[in-house]
Amino acid sequence: MKSRLVASAAISALVLLGATGCTFISPQATKIEYSASDGVNVFDSDGPIDVRNAFIVASEDGTVGNFIGAVVNPSSEKATLTITVGDLDPLTVTVPAGKTLSYGAGEEPLRIEDLDAKPGSTIEVHFQSGDGAGTKTAIPVLDGTMVHSSPSTVSPPCWSRATIGWNTRVA
Repeated sequence: MKSRLVASAAISALVLLGATGCTFISPQATKIEYSASDGVNVFDSDGPIDVRNAFIVASEDGTVGNFIGAVVNPSSEKATLTITVGDLDPLTVTVPAGKTLSYGAGEEPLRIEDLDAKPGSTIEVHFQSGDGAGTKTAIPVLDGTMVHSSPSTVSPPCWSRATIGWNTRVA
């Protein structure tokens, strides 16, 4: 009787360990950083400013575009972000201390002339703030025809991804 009790306890321990032991060797999916939308997040460890959900909505021929994204300054002082798209002249944005500027939602998108990136591609963009060297990131180029960026889905006064789409069309 005693051997049956020990055997059943051992089998129970093995089943319990086998059913829960995967978490000891598998990475937690909730700790994996990713961009949960169309754009990408850019974190510059050397500078005070972060960029969230950055993407470009371009014309069909890819010669004109709008930079869309949220520029976040969590610091206690105003900061300047320089955005260089490919080999074009840089765009400069000054963000007040502790504020977020949402280009394409609360702010007009940043217009990019002489863009050479068709929708569906990515383009290398250099983001630099503070005294750091900055960071280069491949930013997606979209055409603005998706449901969430179409003007027909706008329903003010609610600010949502649909509302962001209202300002993303390239004229």
